[in-house]
Parts: sequence; structure tokens; C-alpha cells
Amino acid sequence: MQVIIRPNSKKNEIIKIEKNILTIAIKAVPENGKANIELIKFMNKHFNKKFKIISGFTSRQKLVVEK
Repeated sequence: MQVIIRPNSKKNEIIKIEKNILTIAIKAVPENGKANIELIKFMNKHFNKKFKIISGFTSRQKLVVEK
């Protein structure tokens, strides 16, 4: 699934779902992988599944798959 993140947000939340693309606001800063870690924790908790990032580690657009 393709995910677009917005780091430095006020809270972690799903902003919109559009054509198999999730836009998610993340509180963490985009430094040293902190936003990626926060994204995976949020998705794991929200969907009650395990996810991992397979591409886009340094981009706001990421490809995330279920483990």
C-alpha cells in the first residue's frame, strides 16, 4: 500500500484514503528515521496487523506492506 506521511503534525491520524493511497499525519520529526518508526507503530496499532516499509525510507511517499 502506498502511504504519504506528513511529519511534525499535532497528532497521529489518518487524514484521507484515496485510490489505495493513505495520507497519514505523524507527530515525529523526519530525522534519523523517527517518523518511519512512528508510522509503523501507528499503523500496527490502528490496523491490528504488522507492517514494514519496503521503499521510500527518506521520502514522504512510502511503500508499506504487511509482514
